[in-house]
Amino acid sequence: HVQLVESGGGLVQPGGSLGLSCAASGYSRFCMGWFRQAPGKEREWIAAIYAAGGSTFYADSVKGRFIISQDNAERRTLYLQMNSLKNADTATYYCAAARWGVCLEPVPVAPDFPYWGQGTQVTVS
Repeated sequence: HVQLVESGGGLVQPGGSLGLSCAASGYSRFCMGWFRQAPGKEREWIAAIYAAGGSTFYADSVKGRFIISQDNAERRTLYLQMNSLKNADTATYYCAAARWGVCLEPVPVAPDFPYWGQGTQVTVS
């Protein structure tokens, strides 16, 4: 059974940086992802990492600005470092877990992830 708990959201000015964490238990050979959802919009995939091998994947909207990583020692914490933040990055951010093959999809989608955290709010203003 996979459990995910996000932390680290908050208010940041445009151009600033913010780091999110996701405390995870019960996963090893999963695809771990970060999604975000702004009011009135669909949940958007932004980054993923294959927990066992460490390969990373990014949506074009965040490539070059966001970095997904994990605690390699125990693989119990997932991170998202967000740099050069824009007003458009304002959203609730969620970490999620899926079977490893989901990481190979060109654009992973929310229905493919059965496990979710509760979300953490990021406001860029």
